[in-house]
Amino acid sequence: MKIILTQEVTGVGSPGDILEVKDGYGRNYLLPQGFAIRWTKGGEKQVATIKRAREVREVRDLGQAEEIKAQLESLKVTFSARAGEQGRLFGSVTSSEVVGAVRSAGGPNLDRRRVELPGHIKAVGSYQIKVRLHSELSAMIPFEVTAAK
Repeated sequence: MKIILTQEVTGVGSPGDILEVKDGYGRNYLLPQGFAIRWTKGGEKQVATIKRAREVREVRDLGQAEEIKAQLESLKVTFSARAGEQGRLFGSVTSSEVVGAVRSAGGPNLDRRRVELPGHIKAVGSYQIKVRLHSELSAMIPFEVTAAK
């Protein structure tokens, strides 16, 4: 099955990529999740639009990614969430909340789709959160979850 990716899929490709995938993977996962659309001649015209949008969001080069990595790893990011008496959160921390906490700690504006959480964050504590800045470079952010007063 020939598809056009509309979002970044880890290990598969980036938005605007035209790929040949197995029928079941495309039909049962990529298309229903909205990660891809079926390839058509008309859809191929959308690739230019998708790639332009990706270039706006993407880190320009490896040098800029190194600068952002140094900035992120020097931050101390703290997020306050409602928690029970044993430190269990009411819900879990999402990648959008991580991006907001990084921004409020003085960090750069990140794309939530590039944030990789270490499983579900459902308890108070310290975590290391991975952010893919470039195809060759990732940063680890020290992230502290505290109970809201």
